[in-house]
Amino acid sequence: MNNDIRHYQNEIYEQLARIGKAISSPRRLELLELLSQGPRTVETIAEEANLSVANASQHLKALRSARLVESEKNGVYSTYRLASEEVLQFLATLKELAGKRVAEIDQLFHNYLETHGVLESMTREELISRTKKGNVTVIDVRPVEEYRAGHLPGAISVPLNELEANLSKLSKDHEIIAYCRGQYCILAAQAVELLQRNGFKAYRFDESIQDWEAHSLAVEKGEGRTE
Repeated sequence: MNNDIRHYQNEIYEQLARIGKAISSPRRLELLELLSQGPRTVETIAEEANLSVANASQHLKALRSARLVESEKNGVYSTYRLASEEVLQFLATLKELAGKRVAEIDQLFHNYLETHGVLESMTREELISRTKKGNVTVIDVRPVEEYRAGHLPGAISVPLNELEANLSKLSKDHEIIAYCRGQYCILAAQAVELLQRNGFKAYRFDESIQDWEAHSLAVEKGEGRTE
């Protein structure tokens, strides 16, 4: 092979490998997942991912070097966001591919749900139908910042860490539908387990806001409703 061609190919694949290197850390994939829900400061990312601020900053630096995320300085704080819609699509495709090719992922998720007795979920069609009838309460159990960035129409913001303290504000006359960040997120499963333990009829909805929008369904933004 001509040396010029070999050199060109080496350089091309070296650049492509920058993406692979950036996401080779499970922690960085987790940070991308968090940022897929909306912009965050380094401090918020560190807290939610259970990392030190210094460690989170190093991971974010690697992601920014691969141009997967962008940052903006606001005073003493730096806010990070995904670099583009393509990064969000890449993350979704990666999870879809892994789910199809790495059997252990679905097995881990299924085992968790089975162990905690929350295997049953609600489909998109069922959710839309029951919401129209007005006999369900939909709760968004993600952090409130994610809720404000976009949530299902009519959903109430009840972050998981506040759910137990707000059970008295929910009606047992309605089915409770809990959702979070979509595929493999267990916040909704944890919420359903808590609700069922306290006498509520509750189900998981496993799609994310991005999944909902991908089917040309409207989302709401802003404060919305809280309990």
